[in-house]
Amino acid sequence: MTLAELLLALTVVFVWGTNFVVIEFGLRDLPPLVFATLRFALAALPWLFFIRRPPVAWRYLAAVGVLLGVGQFGLLFIAMRDDIAPGLASLVIQVQVFFTVGLSVWLFGEAIHLRNLLGLALGMAGLWLIGANLDASTTIKGLVLVVLAALCWALANLVVKAAVRKHGPFNTLAFMVWSSGFAVPPLAVLAVAFEGRATVLAAVAHADLAAWAAVLWQSLGNTLFGYGMWNWLLTRHSAAAFTPTALLVPVFGLGASSLILGEPLQGWKLAATGLIVAGLAVNVFDPARLMRRVR
Repeated sequence: MTLAELLLALTVVFVWGTNFVVIEFGLRDLPPLVFATLRFALAALPWLFFIRRPPVAWRYLAAVGVLLGVGQFGLLFIAMRDDIAPGLASLVIQVQVFFTVGLSVWLFGEAIHLRNLLGLALGMAGLWLIGANLDASTTIKGLVLVVLAALCWALANLVVKAAVRKHGPFNTLAFMVWSSGFAVPPLAVLAVAFEGRATVLAAVAHADLAAWAAVLWQSLGNTLFGYGMWNWLLTRHSAAAFTPTALLVPVFGLGASSLILGEPLQGWKLAATGLIVAGLAVNVFDPARLMRRVR
């Protein structure tokens, strides 16, 4: 990974980390599935009328749209409504790193090095520390939903890599625009089924500017920029070497949630953050490559 690519990855994870605070604001006015539907609707429209569909099979677009829309964000928004705090959600969702790396080694035969295993172990220790200090703001339901959301994110990562293996490199921004369109119909159906047609219409009609700003940030900043750049980087690097950069998301998530929402930042959270940063450093920086550059 070049310095420019590393800086791009850090920008993406900063957007993703601070985004958990944005989600919290959006959920104050919008039911979870309505919020998710609007997010992906504005990520697809009007852009798909101006951006050509990438040259990949429809099944890849549909799979990523459903996995990210219904799987990752539908479940995440439901969990964050009442069952998990934003900072902790930003941390728990990072089990996607372990799902992605493990499944990539299994399905694609990607290489995994000792430093990757050490980095993942440090990151897992940080996640365990969080799990050992749950409080009343986080429920078992919330944890399970976020872990399932993380699994869906990992599966979406694998679909993108499979698409690249099948079709070669493609425009990842176009991929996100067109795949987002596949998230909207199932999300809208689920919103009406589980939240009620009247609730859906009332929420859209009475949402304030803060809620719509949250939707726009979710659509443009988080989805199109964040996932567009993330998928571009995924096409250039193995999962074991690259996806652990997402472990910085909870660092930004916990910090933003503490500063803006007043979420407590106890000592155990700082310790968990330290473990996660250490795991990230071990994965991203190859000691042998650094020594060669010094020489």
